[in-house]
Amino acid sequence: MSTLKIHNIESAPEESKALLEKSKKAYGMIPNLHGVLAEAPGILDAYQRLHELFENSSFNNEELTVVWQTINVEHECHYCVPAHTGIANMMKVDSAITEALRHRKEMPTNKLQTLHETTLSIVKNRGNINQDELKEFFDAGFTQRQLLEIILGLSQKVISNYTNHIAETPVDDAFKKFEWDKEDVTTS
Repeated sequence: MSTLKIHNIESAPEESKALLEKSKKAYGMIPNLHGVLAEAPGILDAYQRLHELFENSSFNNEELTVVWQTINVEHECHYCVPAHTGIANMMKVDSAITEALRHRKEMPTNKLQTLHETTLSIVKNRGNINQDELKEFFDAGFTQRQLLEIILGLSQKVISNYTNHIAETPVDDAFKKFEWDKEDVTTS
């Protein structure tokens, strides 16, 4: 079990206090992940900025969810899968998409399936995807901008997924009903 501290506003380093206030205002609480990241103000700031940048990318809510959850499931993040399930619900993403992602099932449209496969290939192959994969991505209607935005989303998820592995961050009460275990995944 990890012994990394989960900060609140009072216990956080001075440079993280305003960042935690920002989290509290945005979510109505301080997510445990943000409390862990607060120990190093730079990483909390980077995480919040990357989240905002990716959320304001050219992807719609379904596509954001596909990128986030594809990465979360591949990284086997016990914290982010339930958190992003709850976030997807708040974003009014069809639960069939979320459930398919949580269990690595086929996406309901070819376009979302292509986004899932491209994201997964970027993660598994550390960015080394082949020309056929790129052609399929572009043929599905995605753009060069969106290809690069997958990397933006991956940057955000590396911070959260890796931190949650190390910290064994407890799932927030708001997301406990969406708890997930890597054993829930059907291998494709």
